[in-house]
Amino acid sequence: MLTLSFSPLVPDLALYALAALAAVFALLAVIARGLPATLRALALVLLVVALANPALVEEEREPVPDVVAVVVDRSGSNRLGERPEMTDRALAELERRLGALANVEPRFIEVPDSEGDEGTQAFQALAGGLADVPPDRIAGVIMLTDGIVHDVPDSAARLGFRAPVHGLLTGRTTESDRQIRLVRAPRFGIVGREQVIEAVVEERNGTGAAPVTIRRDGEIVARRTVPVDRPFTVPVIIDRGGANVVELEVDPLPEELTMANNRAVVTIEGIRENLRVLLVSGEPHAGERTWRNLLRSDANVDLVHFTILRPPEKQDGTPIDELSLIAFPTRELFQDKIGEFDLIIFDRYANTSILPSIYFDNVVRYVREGGAVLFAAGPEFATPASLARTRLSPIIPGFPTGEIFEEPYRAALTPDGERHPVTRGLEGSQTTPPAWGQWLRILDADVQAGTTVMSGARERPLLVLERYEEGRVALLLSDHAWLWARGFQEGGPHLDLLRRTAHWLMREPALEEEALRATANGRVITIERQTMADETRPASLTSPSGEVTSVPLEPFEPGLFTARVTGTELGLHEVRVGDLVAFVSVGPANPREMQDVFSTAETLRPLAEETGGSVRRLAEGDGQPVVPRIQIVRGEGRASGADWIGLRPSGSAIVRGVSVTPIALGFLGLALLLGALLAGWLAESARRRPTA
Repeated sequence: MLTLSFSPLVPDLALYALAALAAVFALLAVIARGLPATLRALALVLLVVALANPALVEEEREPVPDVVAVVVDRSGSNRLGERPEMTDRALAELERRLGALANVEPRFIEVPDSEGDEGTQAFQALAGGLADVPPDRIAGVIMLTDGIVHDVPDSAARLGFRAPVHGLLTGRTTESDRQIRLVRAPRFGIVGREQVIEAVVEERNGTGAAPVTIRRDGEIVARRTVPVDRPFTVPVIIDRGGANVVELEVDPLPEELTMANNRAVVTIEGIRENLRVLLVSGEPHAGERTWRNLLRSDANVDLVHFTILRPPEKQDGTPIDELSLIAFPTRELFQDKIGEFDLIIFDRYANTSILPSIYFDNVVRYVREGGAVLFAAGPEFATPASLARTRLSPIIPGFPTGEIFEEPYRAALTPDGERHPVTRGLEGSQTTPPAWGQWLRILDADVQAGTTVMSGARERPLLVLERYEEGRVALLLSDHAWLWARGFQEGGPHLDLLRRTAHWLMREPALEEEALRATANGRVITIERQTMADETRPASLTSPSGEVTSVPLEPFEPGLFTARVTGTELGLHEVRVGDLVAFVSVGPANPREMQDVFSTAETLRPLAEETGGSVRRLAEGDGQPVVPRIQIVRGEGRASGADWIGLRPSGSAIVRGVSVTPIALGFLGLALLLGALLAGWLAESARRRPTA
């Protein structure tokens, strides 16, 4: 390729000034002396041209192939139904056709699921795949996608190239699908109060009404039919602290496109407005303050504390209403308002006839209906005044033998205690004997119910936990926990032990003996199974698309089995082990990718038409997928037709060599300049010569 170039020998400004002066002098010379002066003007022009240093440049160019980008959508929405098969068939056909074109380099770019909730980032993948390609080498872009693209530029100028963009859409207009979408969902709720969830069911090619199943913590609580495209509300009672998982699931249509968007899950964190604890102490003792200080240190606990100051053996006939500074409101506490307490603690309390037997019946009923009672026993437990010899006996897991062992011992975890969340991992329990101080007294009891998690002197039960019908009961067979609080023999983990016991009684989710939890870090799902059993069955992991995987659980520590698995899909995963269920989200629970899975041309059409390209479906109706013809087009017109898509060649080439031939320098330039001057002199001489 031959071109003319200039490399001035003087600065551009000086060259322009000389050219202007030469033009002025030439004009004046022509005016003053006529036509012969034009030869001298030509000499000035040649001088200016010589200073501009013109040269003929000949390039040796090697054509390079034009790049055609084929963007292949492998995101979650394009893996639904027959879309993967349509994508693969169209991709194979494009590989064949582009491979047959001369001077074309196809470049295939796959679009995976995004790591966050960005949806399908097709144009980000396109930019990355063409980062090493000059914009003028791009002849076209073909996108194999369902049209669900979330990063479409708002104008063609933002693409960075001028090639046509074509969209070949998978999916069909006859596809049917239902999805449920949350409109309003509370994140927190007060325990015992109602929260309202608002949702809407949307569908395409459906029936107009949809059955919805409502589950709470895996159990069905309601089932109703709702109209589609109209919001509906679901009232939910927050019945416990911690996570309350509410699941809304809409029944699928026949030949449903995907089940991944048929379910919405709301996790409402139950917050106790205040935990109400009733502490009833018997004869004052050194450990009484330990319980009071523990409960008062928790800002979420409303403590009601009464102490019976008269020992049971002092029966002198003094009226009961004269035995305290404040009258003991027995009827109010143990009949009228007993259901308002989350926990009742009897701390070294003996049957002194202060509480009538009917109130003990109320306490038993309170436990059966879901209440919690802690018996912190002292020497009175071994006497005839023991609460175990009252109508409370059905809920007390141990019956006193009458013996009291007054000897030093170190409390120890039982095999069950090593598994139970209340006692597992207590600081100091990892060594044998445990690295904590001794206690000096234990009440012997015949334990017939519950789980003994700690033992004391002579391996007798020390701490027993029992689930009694709907409620919970704990029995602590020593009043020497205060020794740990006072630092006796370096003390022990009294705060952890007593606080965990109290919160287990009040149904703290993290302290449940049988529990299933799942968390996600990136795409890695961690499954934890808490159990009192020696082994557990595998977990069943259900992905958003409905694929079920069996995940073996390995022992991690006593009572805890874990597993880690990498999630292949974004969205809500369900984990089940027996009757236990947990939910975990890889990315968002309701990912952007699955919010609207219907194949559409509207997302890409404005951009494609601006670039001269087109968007069309691979298959119309129930027909077979057809890839349009590929043609090479030139010029700036449309690059698509009814049955074809066009590529616009760039004509790019690589320069392999350059030869430069100066024109105004050397002998040729000197000869032209001298020739012009000589011609001008001869013309001037001829003009002055007289005629004969």
